[in-house]
Amino acid sequence: MKATIVIPNINGKGWLKDSIESIYAQTEQDFELIVVDNGSTDESLDQARSYCSRPNFTLIENGHNTGFSHAVNQGIARAQSEYVVLFNNDAFAEPQWLAELIRAADSDRRIFAVQSLMIRHFDRELADDAGDYVTWMGFACKTGDGRRASRYTRQKRIFSACGGAALYRKSILDEIGGFDENFFAYFEDVDLSWRANNTGYKNILCPAARCYHICGASTGAVRYNAFKSQQSGRNSILLPLKNEPALMLLVNALPLLAGYLLKYYKFHKQGFGDAWDKGMHEAFAILREGRLGKRPFRLRDLPHYLLMELWMIWNMVPYLWYRLVVVRFDLK
Repeated sequence: MKATIVIPNINGKGWLKDSIESIYAQTEQDFELIVVDNGSTDESLDQARSYCSRPNFTLIENGHNTGFSHAVNQGIARAQSEYVVLFNNDAFAEPQWLAELIRAADSDRRIFAVQSLMIRHFDRELADDAGDYVTWMGFACKTGDGRRASRYTRQKRIFSACGGAALYRKSILDEIGGFDENFFAYFEDVDLSWRANNTGYKNILCPAARCYHICGASTGAVRYNAFKSQQSGRNSILLPLKNEPALMLLVNALPLLAGYLLKYYKFHKQGFGDAWDKGMHEAFAILREGRLGKRPFRLRDLPHYLLMELWMIWNMVPYLWYRLVVVRFDLK
């Protein structure tokens, strides 16, 4: 089996069936499909059950919302294939999508993750996500959000793949570990890709692997709501603390502190301060209890740490350009 595709689902009655059908319409058919249901109370659970007679289809029913990270880890644990592909229940793939992801991954054994070109479902000239990145101030951001999809035509290395539509090499997952369940939802994909970067592996964008994404359909958060604010309050603290060695954290202490203060102000100003504070206190509890799961420093990884440091400093440039120019002047 070449690939295992894992779709986490919660209350996706309006889009899950079309998402699954887009998978079965792939030109590459050497895959198994696992749907992990996180306690759906709508018709989507019955929709998933209707596929149980199909070959190479597995449905896992959790009965309650265990979080994105736990759900996809269940699918990864069952995978016996060379690659694991995560796919959101509100995403729809073009027929060549899986074949292009596999082609890109097959080109280099050091490639860990391959990012799809995710395009806005309801505005198909615009990109949704062409890879994620982290700035010196600890901000985790999307590349290409709201910009013309035609800008993204070149396969290239990226900081992180978005777990909404990405392929991962199973052997490297076995080496560095799966998704951190402390993150529950959001930034867990950035954490995973960052771990791969620190170990010397690569993540790339494959623009030929195209899919269309509704974005926020399951959580109800296109931008922010209380749930997403709580996740951000916790995970934005855990992300750099887990992935930056101690000396790197010391060097970056001032920009990270400035970033946290800006986020604190932003979320409180937007009316989500209580949710943000709750997430922040959850992060502190994880630290107190020793559950961060930080990988030990390895001297042989020093060049990779240095690359990440320089990359995050450089990432301030596209971040500021996007915030100060693209958003302000509504550039596409």
